[in-house]
Amino acid sequence: MLRTLRQARAALSMLRPEEVRRLSDRPVRFGLVAADDWGYAEMENFLLPDSMPRRLRLERAGQVHRAGESGAPETVDIVLYQRDIPPAEGVFSFSGEDPDAAIHQILAAHEDLALPLARQFPCFRKPVVEDVIQTISRENALFAITTALPNVIPSMIELPWVFGEFASDTVFLTANQIRMTFTIAAASGREVGLAHQKAEIASLAAGAFGWRALARELAGMIPLGEGLIPKGAIAYAATFMIGKGLEHFYHAHVPYTPEQRVNTYKQALERGKSMLRQIRGSGQEKSEEPAEEAQ
Repeated sequence: MLRTLRQARAALSMLRPEEVRRLSDRPVRFGLVAADDWGYAEMENFLLPDSMPRRLRLERAGQVHRAGESGAPETVDIVLYQRDIPPAEGVFSFSGEDPDAAIHQILAAHEDLALPLARQFPCFRKPVVEDVIQTISRENALFAITTALPNVIPSMIELPWVFGEFASDTVFLTANQIRMTFTIAAASGREVGLAHQKAEIASLAAGAFGWRALARELAGMIPLGEGLIPKGAIAYAATFMIGKGLEHFYHAHVPYTPEQRVNTYKQALERGKSMLRQIRGSGQEKSEEPAEEAQ
């Protein structure tokens, strides 16, 4: 018990919700260039939709500036051009008929601004949250199989923390899910911290050892190597289901139904299996390359 508590303390010390808050609150400023008031209004409604609370909409309006307006800053983080105006280098073209194109281009060019963009401008929320869920689900899947065979897959994984802090992969996987919880909350415009997400964290802690025991049991029933696929897939599916449930809760203000949880888990389990098989196949191909060259 004491060992587990020490591991949990090490995990939680690396979560740093205040760092998530700091990153998500970093103001992102937009500069808009349009040919007329209609063009400006279209881009402003894209960034500041009527569905935003009035107080937030007025606050964020101070971060969106029309070209040449009085009081505009000398520099901004992102420049949007109306679709009919040829954009200059390093700026983005916006079309009301395909706003997703601008969203994906901006996120691809400004990965460091993804979290504050999602928190401050709702149009970026869904793709950023989806990327967070996918990234952390993949991290947990790879960690689960890497801890089982650390000498077989030594270079397959890049994680934000050092393995040595986590003698128990259950503690690491749960801590990573808590980190995901903070990040999704921040991206969804919620307050972030242990006090604010205490219910979500309590649920994660309660479920952690159940799905971990299932993963161990399945891995033990299957021959060495093959057992890693279900073990990693379960880690992926559990993390993915938690992330999608949080996304749904923060958006719709109601939790997943049991049926939604089961369906999401089943779909994610198959996706996790497919991903891990592809990684294993890629690793096998690389290991055979020197032999082929020698022939």
